[in-house]
Amino acid sequence: MNRSTKFLTQAGLIAAIYIVLTLAFRPISFGEVQVRIAEALTILPFFTPAAIPGLFVGCLLGNFLGGAIVYDIIFGSLASLLSSVLVYMLRRYKYLVPIPPIVINGIVVGLILKYAYAVPLPLISLMIFVAIGQTIACYGLGLPLLLVLQKNNIFKKN
Repeated sequence: MNRSTKFLTQAGLIAAIYIVLTLAFRPISFGEVQVRIAEALTILPFFTPAAIPGLFVGCLLGNFLGGAIVYDIIFGSLASLLSSVLVYMLRRYKYLVPIPPIVINGIVVGLILKYAYAVPLPLISLMIFVAIGQTIACYGLGLPLLLVLQKNNIFKKN
C-alpha cells in the first residue's frame, strides 16, 4: 500500500472509530460532566500523523451527529485538532502524551459549555469537570491503549 493510501486509510478508520465511540457512549460523551470514551484515541498521534486529521474529522462528525450546536462542532473540533498536533509533538515522551487533550479540552469545552450552552455553573468549575473527564479518558483508557499498541507493535513502520 502506498503512503498516501495508508495515511488516508488510517485517518478514515480513526475518524470512524471516534464517531462510533462518541455515539455509542452518547449519554456520557456530552454535557457538563462527561467522559468521552472516544478521547482515549487522542494518544494515536503518538504512532501516526494520520491520527491528526482522523481525530479532527471524527470529533467534527461525532459532535454533529450527536446533536451539538455549531459552536461546539467548530471549536470542539479545533480543540481536538490542536490537541492532536501537540500530542504528535510530544511523542518522545509517552507519559506526557495525554496532557494536551486534557488541558486544551478542559479550557475550550469549558468555555463552550459556559458561553455557547449557557450552563449556569462557574467557568472554572466547568473547565475542571471537563478536565477530570478527559483525565479519565486519556490517562485511564488512552495511556493503557498506548502501552498495549506499542507492546504489540500495532503501528509498524513499513
